[in-house]
Amino acid sequence: MNKAPIKVLIAEDHGIVREGLRLLLDLTSGLKVVGEASTGSEAVELAARLQPDVILMDIAMPTLNGFEATRQIRALSPDSKVLVLSAHSDEEYVEHFLSIGVAGYVVKQNSGQILVQAIREVAGGGTFFAPSISERMQRLERTAFQRGDSSGSKRRPLTPREAQVLQLVAEGSANKQIAAELAISIKTVEKHRQQLMDKLNIHDTAGLTRHAIATGVIESSIQGTTAGAG
Repeated sequence: MNKAPIKVLIAEDHGIVREGLRLLLDLTSGLKVVGEASTGSEAVELAARLQPDVILMDIAMPTLNGFEATRQIRALSPDSKVLVLSAHSDEEYVEHFLSIGVAGYVVKQNSGQILVQAIREVAGGGTFFAPSISERMQRLERTAFQRGDSSGSKRRPLTPREAQVLQLVAEGSANKQIAAELAISIKTVEKHRQQLMDKLNIHDTAGLTRHAIATGVIESSIQGTTAGAG
């Protein structure tokens, strides 16, 4: 009896990238693409409905970024393994994804062979991190150990809500719009914005936007929409 194929959900907002991933996976024995999502919200909905074995998750997506989408998926489809697939490998965000329970992290610069290997590893209950990320994390851990750094001396990671607010701020949403989108008060939005600035040591909206672009939370093409952010 043949083994059932590994069911994969692709969460990626770029159509060309999504099509390329589907083509690669459809041509690979033992893998089956069961759905495609172009937004974070769609990824959450499809994950809950399809219960895939593995979800390829981009970071920068409309409506919900990869952090918040992953957090919700972990609650709605706990047996699905989330494998981050991003162009960015900033250690802060790797650590944050680890804290919310992803099974692996691959960068888009890696080969298709590495991606397929990662999918099979995490579907089998293991973990997989791109060689460049593994080397970087090990180097950071060694450096911290040699310096005697405590966990409290490191920059505090963003919470899922802070990451969500960062995305909306960087996309140009004013406090009132963010409050409506997240169903929270404007006062709470202001509190999250201040916490973001304190954690990142950034003190204006333009700086938050540059940080979001640099770390892959949003795409650089969105930057021009932030002029009217409040």
